[in-house]
Amino acid sequence: MKYALLAAVLFALAGCAGNPASSTPPAKDAFYRELGGTEGITKVVDAFFRRLNNDARINTLFRTVDHNDLRRLVIEQLCEATGGPCKYTGRSMEEAHSGLNLTNADFDAFVEDLKGAMTDCKVPYASQQKLIGMLAPMRPQVVGQ
Repeated sequence: MKYALLAAVLFALAGCAGNPASSTPPAKDAFYRELGGTEGITKVVDAFFRRLNNDARINTLFRTVDHNDLRRLVIEQLCEATGGPCKYTGRSMEEAHSGLNLTNADFDAFVEDLKGAMTDCKVPYASQQKLIGMLAPMRPQVVGQ
């Protein structure tokens, strides 16, 4: 009887432990992989630049910018921010936007173009929201600098 009770208690405790794999935190690069890695991020960035270049609200802000360099930096930034192996090598957001006096409307247009690019690339809505949520804290580092 004593062994039957001990076995029942152990069995119940084992059931409470759950699946150890399900309690494992997601890998550091899980979101990066969810976006398709560097290839997926690059597709989004390329679609984003197509939208940006056609967006009369803000495309003039980028007329003197080296687009190839900016493309590389945006890919690095998104790759690093999502847990990928990249290292962002650009200036801080404050430095990069200093003297531009960008407005909230400029920032919003930028975000709308990014959302549109993610939709074009069939990034799931939840992933879009997650990425925008990661970038939103940059607003004060960009607007009004």
